Amino acid sequence: MPAVLSKPRPKVAAPKVPGRMLTSEEFLDWLEPGTLADLIGGQVFMHSPVNLRHATLVNFLDRLLAAYLEEADLGGALHRETVAVRLSARETFMPDLGYFTASQVTRMGTTHAAFAPIFVAEALSPSTAKRDLGMKFAAYELHDVQEYWVLDPDKLAHRFFRRAGDLLEEFSAGTEKIHSTSIAGFWVKRAWLDPEKMPKVSTCLKEILKSAKRH
Repeated sequence: MPAVLSKPRPKVAAPKVPGRMLTSEEFLDWLEPGTLADLIGGQVFMHSPVNLRHATLVNFLDRLLAAYLEEADLGGALHRETVAVRLSARETFMPDLGYFTASQVTRMGTTHAAFAPIFVAEALSPSTAKRDLGMKFAAYELHDVQEYWVLDPDKLAHRFFRRAGDLLEEFSAGTEKIHSTSIAGFWVKRAWLDPEKMPKVSTCLKEILKSAKRH
């Protein structure tokens, strides 16, 4: 299924504050609609232009998960790179995908979320891989993200992490089915996460819902 790509985003220079790091409040004041960036350790990192493989994979998971949440009547809100998540005084991220429960939605502000979603998915790119599996991973772990999917559109070396006390531990390594631990009844097949062999969302959804009825 071809990805639906948005028009190229105009380049927006990161704010320059000589001699010091930015706070999350300064970052949020600077952030404008359509500007995609993360504040990590007080430093601004602009999101890389999305390539076709990245967009195809994120589009698929976004549509499948949104359709499942509606059919399963779980409520909440699924956001794709549109909501800034303020984790601390110098950490504010814009995840590729983030799911907030219905109870979390009632506590969200009008401009950003002041807490982490329970589920986060990030798709790697050459420029973001170290951050997604390093500094951002540590921040998500520290701030109570319950499940973190790190998707690799190029090498297909997808990794899945779930909450285990204070840590995010890897699970489903090498398994064909990945069952979400934070979104009841939701799962995907590893084979579905190949941008070159993307199945129909409707077909995958039917399989998930059929499995849920059997249980």
